[in-house]
Amino acid sequence: MKYKIDVVRIRENSITLNGWVLGKKPESKAEFSVEDDSHHPIQFQYVSTRRDDVSQIYFKKIIDRDFGFDIRFPYERGRDYYLIIRCEGRKTRIQYNEELIEKRSSVAYKRIQKIKDLMNMETVHVAMDFWKENGLKALILKSKHKLQGLDNDYDYGEWYELTRPSEEELDKQRQTHFDYEPKLSIVIPVYKTPERYLKEMLESSLNQTYGNWEVCIADGSPRGESTERLLKRFADRDTRIKYVILGENKGIAGNTNAALDMARGDFIVLADHDDTLTPNALFECVKAMNEDPLYDVIYSDEDKLDMDGQALFDPHFKPDFNPDLLTSVNYICHLFVVNRNLVEAVGGFRQEFDGAQDYDFIFRCTEQARKICHIPKVLYHWRCHMNSTASNPESKMYAFEAGARAIKAHYERLGIPVDSVEKGVDYGIYHTRFHLDGEPLVSVIIPNKDHSADLELCLTSLLDKGSYRNLEVIVVENNSTEPETFRYYEKLQKDRPNVKVVTWEKGFNFSAINNFGVTFSKGEYLLFLNNDVEVIEPDVIQEMLGYAMREDVGIVGARLLYQDDTIQHAGVVIGFGGIAGHTFIGLHQAENSYFHRAMCAQDYSAVTAACMMSKRSLFDQVGGFREELAVAFNDIDYCLKIRSLGKKVVYNPYALLYHYESKSRGLEDTPEKVERFNREVARFIGYWPEIVIQGDPYYNPNLTLRKSNFALRDLLKEKIGEPYNLEVYLPYMEPQMQEKVSAIFEKKTGRKLL
Repeated sequence: MKYKIDVVRIRENSITLNGWVLGKKPESKAEFSVEDDSHHPIQFQYVSTRRDDVSQIYFKKIIDRDFGFDIRFPYERGRDYYLIIRCEGRKTRIQYNEELIEKRSSVAYKRIQKIKDLMNMETVHVAMDFWKENGLKALILKSKHKLQGLDNDYDYGEWYELTRPSEEELDKQRQTHFDYEPKLSIVIPVYKTPERYLKEMLESSLNQTYGNWEVCIADGSPRGESTERLLKRFADRDTRIKYVILGENKGIAGNTNAALDMARGDFIVLADHDDTLTPNALFECVKAMNEDPLYDVIYSDEDKLDMDGQALFDPHFKPDFNPDLLTSVNYICHLFVVNRNLVEAVGGFRQEFDGAQDYDFIFRCTEQARKICHIPKVLYHWRCHMNSTASNPESKMYAFEAGARAIKAHYERLGIPVDSVEKGVDYGIYHTRFHLDGEPLVSVIIPNKDHSADLELCLTSLLDKGSYRNLEVIVVENNSTEPETFRYYEKLQKDRPNVKVVTWEKGFNFSAINNFGVTFSKGEYLLFLNNDVEVIEPDVIQEMLGYAMREDVGIVGARLLYQDDTIQHAGVVIGFGGIAGHTFIGLHQAENSYFHRAMCAQDYSAVTAACMMSKRSLFDQVGGFREELAVAFNDIDYCLKIRSLGKKVVYNPYALLYHYESKSRGLEDTPEKVERFNREVARFIGYWPEIVIQGDPYYNPNLTLRKSNFALRDLLKEKIGEPYNLEVYLPYMEPQMQEKVSAIFEKKTGRKLL
């Protein structure tokens, strides 16, 4: 017999236990009992739960059995209680009392327990599978990251308690009156919902600090299994709660539409029957509506709620509206609020998309919304089992296929041709392959100084391993000194007619060198490439062109790996390291990133020019790379210039290359180089003070800027809106820039820089 207690909670004179148990045989059934310290039996509530993750690990397949359990029993402080588990003739007794539970809740105990959790058969099986697939070095790196995670400054529960609104703040919200106070209709489809969970959802609605709302519930449970008794009790208690008993299950789309038909509010709030809203959820939404009346769609951050309704975990801190991330995964999910007029314009939920009906609905709403607002606060708790992360892919197939159809329908409405929508790194993560309109000429610009072996590897991988043929390559010779370099150039141009070497005769200036190279190009699309990259994915050009050919896209970046298969570049966040930096640096490509972000195509503020595709017409329109930025942040600056035209910068993880970084240029290791670097950083801040100070819209202010792994923000060391070392760079700016930067900083933080 194997078992594990995942969660223990004392709440209001009761103990709740969540865990799992199984025997050697899948069909073996566990039995439970509870005793007090006199060994008298105690009555308890028991709910079985699916634990596909457990059966997958121990039986190597998903088994249609409930190996998990939630048990609750009365508790009197000062007494001992015992959970007895029997399975296959074996028995175990687990003691619980206040002292033991408090000890198990301590930080030290949790850390020890985390280490123990990493040293069980479950971990061994997972580790062995990972080793077989990715090798020993990758396993060592993943283990290192796991151990580093034990020393995080906060676990999420502690972090949430420190950041949630206080009772004083909630009372102040209840007394606040807005100029615009719309009615919000909370729409909830119900089907065979445990009364306890529905009760918690309704209580969370009643606890809202904003009062102009209604709850509209449509219960599609079979006759005799409805929640009518509970709903009537709440409706009698508060007339804002309305419900209808459908008497039959019309499916998730049909049940939701029945609830929508009851709604009379100005905005629709979508909620699930077993989740909960934070007390300030509706208040924050109405506050946003008053800040901008054009907001038709509002969504928030969310976290997960364990089965006993006490522990919060796995927060999802999202970016501002990110349409390409939305086509990779339904990242918006909850809380989702939409203008009623927009709902009437796009129509309700469509039954043919059941399984991904909310995904399809979100696409249709965001396509036509005048403005979309993201509130970077957790306003929604999504109930699920803390450790049920693995599940049966086959049972998800209908939902996955419905999601793929929703994405295709979205692109059809936008007039963007798509060849296929495929499974990405996991079910629910999508990889879109766009239809290419012909084979346009792509001009590849590669600056080079000596390192002919690196250049040869780069070109061989691109021209021989790569599957795209309509390429011209402009190699910009930049002050090479080795004779073999020039011999290589002669042979290269003789062997490859589509390669041309041009000579830059001035000093090193990355921006000027690339601008110079572009003047010799003829392509409709430009691919800026470092000489120290190697193509891994043969269709890298097609993958990048698929996005670059879209009218709304200006730049496309790639996923770059170091030689040891760890991430070198997976998009750029403004603010990382003080100014800008790459995401997920050092994470092995086989490891899971934050909500799979490293493996999702998405919009970012910038990507690296080590491999960057851009439309030639837009390059000309913005004047290319800014030559005042000779070394630092010139590619980030170029991306922001393209974004200022209203065009997107897309990161595509399926365009995959190695980047053997720092082979071509030295470090900033002299006083002169440091001075130049600081001067260029200061210029960059002066050009783009809004995004540097206000924060990157494709990142979340609740996440740290000190690391690239999307960890929680350090509440003691990191203040929102205060970029690191801003004072250091201010002296390098011209007076006009200083005043502009200082004014934006003061408006954001209330603190003067000058």
